[in-house]
Amino acid sequence: MSESVTPAAPDEAASTPKPKKKHTKRRVFFLILVLLWLFNNFTLKTTREEITSPKVTNEITIAALSDYHASWLGIQPETILGDLKRIDPDLVCILGDMYTDQPSGKSCDRALALMKKIAAQHPDKVYYVPGEHDRTYAYMDALRAAGIHVMDYKQERVQIGSTILEIYGIDNAYFSPTFDLTNAFELPDPEVYSILLAHIPVPEKYAPFGADLVLCGDTHGGVVQLPFLGPVYDDGIWLPEVLGNAGTVYDKGIFPCGTGKLFVTSGIGNYPNIPIRFLNRPEIGVLKIMPE
Repeated sequence: MSESVTPAAPDEAASTPKPKKKHTKRRVFFLILVLLWLFNNFTLKTTREEITSPKVTNEITIAALSDYHASWLGIQPETILGDLKRIDPDLVCILGDMYTDQPSGKSCDRALALMKKIAAQHPDKVYYVPGEHDRTYAYMDALRAAGIHVMDYKQERVQIGSTILEIYGIDNAYFSPTFDLTNAFELPDPEVYSILLAHIPVPEKYAPFGADLVLCGDTHGGVVQLPFLGPVYDDGIWLPEVLGNAGTVYDKGIFPCGTGKLFVTSGIGNYPNIPIRFLNRPEIGVLKIMPE
């Protein structure tokens, strides 16, 4: 009589269900999103442009900063100062909105502390125009006391090497219907390289004036940029380069402006102070003006 064979008990380890791969994929995807967010919002880049002109006889380096907004959740002052030291500019142009709250608040204190350090690191080289957030008299007086050239409808002539520059600055947080730069300044000397500092990039207002270079901020580079589509939002229009007139989108970069050039920096901070930049990192603009 044959003996019956009892089936072997299944291996307990083999019966334990394996972790699902989709959980791992979700974790990896979430980690990638976090890393992208950190990279796009908390790393500072330098954007470099070169411009030639027969009006300059030696190379001139300009650093352009804007829209710091002095949030505690953003680029740290030491990073900005370190990059400026490496750039070693001939001029540092601050283009407004360096803080966002009341002049007695912490944001203003952070901005003023940074500005004083920049002025100490680059003495007599810092030129400033206000935006819509940082234009109180007390704040601007404190900047002047730190040795910063506050260019609220002012012009100054400066020599760098053997080249003479004429620098103009305006407080253009708000435009009047009759805004006309020629009401504030005489037209630039055609033999002297001219630079206009203004917070808001409105090239049609600046082109008739005829500055060789206009430096602006304000746009935050459109905050969020999409591949092939440009900024998600600009000046009241969603996807303006697709659904609007791409020729009027001055989000960031260099553009023609009359007979000169307009450079718009995407700035350093965010407003409101929510770090949601994408494909549009905080930046310091570095412009090299070269002899032709």
